[in-house]
Amino acid sequence: MAAGYSRTPLVKKLGIKPGFKVFFANPPDNLQTLLGELPKNVTLLNKPMNPVDYIHLFTKNREELQTQLPILKEALAINGLFWISWPKKAAKVATDLDGNVVRDIGLQNGLVDVKVCAVDEIWSGLKFVYRLKDRK
Repeated sequence: MAAGYSRTPLVKKLGIKPGFKVFFANPPDNLQTLLGELPKNVTLLNKPMNPVDYIHLFTKNREELQTQLPILKEALAINGLFWISWPKKAAKVATDLDGNVVRDIGLQNGLVDVKVCAVDEIWSGLKFVYRLKDRK
């Protein structure tokens, strides 16, 4: 499904590539509709098994993010992508998160943000990766 004004398919914006092992934590009910057709040989995991190429955590609160991020990060491949999504203010969903809070927590956990994305009308997302110096 195309997302936003660019009409670029969401799966492409998120960087999901053929052959990736992917894990979604707390995904919205409409995730499959949002993603559309996945690239060839993508494996959707029921739990994060090391190494995972792509992890996407959907969360509404700081406490859950602070708890789940370090746990999920343990399964992330050294060149993997870790997306964190939180409700947009305009979505009128109760949350104590915003882009600055998410960025700060990601940085505290040894990751660096490299991209922002409007997942849909409810969810915003920040893409994190390991710092280049940590990819050994």
